[in-house]
Amino acid sequence: MKAHTSETQRSTTPAKALQFLREGNARFVSNLNAHRDLLEQVNATRDGQWPIAAVLSCIDSRTSAELIFDQGLGDIFSIRIAGSVVNTDIIGSLEFASRIAGSRLIVVLGHSRCGAIMGACDHVELGNLTELLSKIQPAVYEESETKDPAARHSGNTVFVENVAELNVRRSVRAIINRSIILEDMIAGGEVAIIGAKHDLDTGLVTFYDDTYVADRASLDTFAKRASGPNVPVR
Repeated sequence: MKAHTSETQRSTTPAKALQFLREGNARFVSNLNAHRDLLEQVNATRDGQWPIAAVLSCIDSRTSAELIFDQGLGDIFSIRIAGSVVNTDIIGSLEFASRIAGSRLIVVLGHSRCGAIMGACDHVELGNLTELLSKIQPAVYEESETKDPAARHSGNTVFVENVAELNVRRSVRAIINRSIILEDMIAGGEVAIIGAKHDLDTGLVTFYDDTYVADRASLDTFAKRASGPNVPVR
């Protein structure tokens, strides 16, 4: 499989980019990775890069986006930070990936048994990590399925996984809300965004299709769906 070129990137729609990632994850789960000549890809991309997607994921050593989506050199931008949280630098990187470098899709990827999510659930405070985990706290407070206060901790798997999903959804909203550049690109159909979660046990990535925002209509629908009292992320 060859690296993407300016021509293949330009002809790839956001929907097609998402299909590429779905197919890549299916290969990963089946242990049928596509054959790639990595040295050939090094040579093919030495004068430029044309990734089709940008993936915001966790720093967890088991969640390399290139591996779990079976992508090669020059195929995707990989932005990694504990808990897949969003800040100004992350959004700026996504603006670069989309507006300047031409990526057609943004994926916010969480994962099961995430240590950062567990830390936020337990209200851990540790140096500079405290500020990072504070960005996950709104998802902890938003989790409403776990009624018993004594069960709202990292030892409760259901609670942790609920918070992880909410955190992904909030990150999708934050990216849209905090970047007029990306919002305009989404409205114009130039780029799409979606949230997803990687299962460490199976390798499978589940895409949250209701977070797929790819045009003005879906942008308006997503904004209305996210207008509840506990949702604002600005």
